[in-house]
Amino acid sequence: MTTYLLCGARLLGGAPTDVLLGEGRILALGASAAEDDRASSAEVVEAAGLVALPGLVDLHTHLREPGREDAETVASGTRAAALGGFTAVHAMANTSPVADTAGVVEQVWRLGRDAGWVDVHPVGAVSVGLAGTHLAELGAMANSAARVRVFSDDGHCVDDPVLMRRALEYVKAFDGVVAQHAQEPRLTQGAQMHEGIVSAEVGLAGWPAVAEEAIIARDVLLAEHVGSRLHVCHLSTAGSVEIIRWAKARGIPVTAEVTPHHLLLTDELARTYDPLYKVNPPLRTDADVEAVRAGLADGTIDIVATDHAPHTREDKDCEWAAAAFGMTGLETALAIVTSVMVTAGRMDWADVARVLSSAPARIGRIDQGERAQGRPLEVGEPANLTLVDPDARWTVDPAGLASASTNTPYGGRELVGQVRATFLRGRPTVLDGLAVEPVRDAGALP
Repeated sequence: MTTYLLCGARLLGGAPTDVLLGEGRILALGASAAEDDRASSAEVVEAAGLVALPGLVDLHTHLREPGREDAETVASGTRAAALGGFTAVHAMANTSPVADTAGVVEQVWRLGRDAGWVDVHPVGAVSVGLAGTHLAELGAMANSAARVRVFSDDGHCVDDPVLMRRALEYVKAFDGVVAQHAQEPRLTQGAQMHEGIVSAEVGLAGWPAVAEEAIIARDVLLAEHVGSRLHVCHLSTAGSVEIIRWAKARGIPVTAEVTPHHLLLTDELARTYDPLYKVNPPLRTDADVEAVRAGLADGTIDIVATDHAPHTREDKDCEWAAAAFGMTGLETALAIVTSVMVTAGRMDWADVARVLSSAPARIGRIDQGERAQGRPLEVGEPANLTLVDPDARWTVDPAGLASASTNTPYGGRELVGQVRATFLRGRPTVLDGLAVEPVRDAGALP
C-alpha cells in the first residue's frame, strides 16, 4: 500500500505539521513524519496552507438507490460526497423499496462497498413502508451486515406518539437512535413554504413553525420518559432551538442537526417562485437563520447534516406547487459552514471538525473499531481526513458538480473554502480537488 507524506498541513487550523499516512492509519506527525523510514518511499502531497480535518461524516444523505437511479445512485452520490470532503455518509431509508428490512439495508450497504468512495451506513425505516402504522424490522436491521444504528422515516413524520414511544423503547436494546422528521402532518397539509409575511404576499400555502416545534416538544418528553436517544433531523426554527436547549438542560438524551441551507437561505427566496428553493422543512425567516447559527455556535445544535436530496430535472423544472421538495448539498456543505460560521468568527476549525465529523460519527455509533470515522488526527488513528483550502473562493456551477442531479440552490453563488484532498483509510479518493479512484473495500466492516 502506498504511503503519503502530507507536508505542512495545518491540523484543525493550527501550526503547519507533516503527516505520514500508511497501512490505513496515521503513522507519524510533525518532525518524526519526514524522518520515519517509511517516508522515504512515500508520495509527497504539498499541503502548505491547507487545513487538515478528520474525514467528514454526514448523518443525513439521500442516495435514492434502489428505485430512483434517475436522480442519484450510490456510486454518483458517494463520489459527490468524497469531493465534498466526506469519508462516510448515512443513506436515508426512503428508497423504493423502502429500507425497512435487513435485505434492503444490506443491499444499500453492499452498493456502498462496491462503489468505494466513502463508507455507506444505511439508515433503517422506523415503520413499515414509512406508513407510520407498524414498526419495521428494527432488530433484524440492527443485526444485519449493515449494523444499522440510526432509524428514521425521514420525509414522513412518525406522528403517532404510541409508535414513536415503541420505537424509542426498541432501539435501546442495541444503543440505536430514532431520527425524527418533525412535521405535524395536519398542520402542514398542502403547505408549500414557511408561513409568514412572504407566504401571504406570494400566495403560497404556509407551513407554520409550530408544526415542527410541537413534534420536537412531544418527542423530547417521550425520550425522557423512555430513557432513549432521540435525534432531531433538519431543525429549522428559533423555537425548535429553544426546545432543544431546554431539553439538554434537563439532561434528556437528545441531539439535533441543522442543514447548510437553513444556515444560509431564507424564505425571501420564494419570491422568485423558483422550485430550487422548495425544501422540507421550508426555508425560514432571517430571525430563524440567526437562531440556528447561534444554536450551532453554542453547541445546542450538535451537527451539520446535508439532507442531500437529488431530484431529476422533471421533478424540479416545473411550477412550484408541483415540484419536489429538496436540494443537493454534499459538495457545498463544508464551504457553506466555512462561509457562514468560520469567516464570521463564530466557529473555528476544531468546531467544524466537531459538527461535521466527530459528533455525527458518535451519534451514528461509527466512531469505534478498525474502520472508525470521526476520530482525532493522532498517531495510530484511522487515516480518514480532508484537506481544505480555507481561503479559496469559488463559484458554484451546477453542471460541474458530481451528483447525478443539478438541483442546487447555490448556482452562481461564491463560497469560501474548498476541498483539495480526501483520504479514506490512508488512500486518496480526491487529490488536487479532483476525484481519483475509489477504495474498493470502503464499505466493509470488521
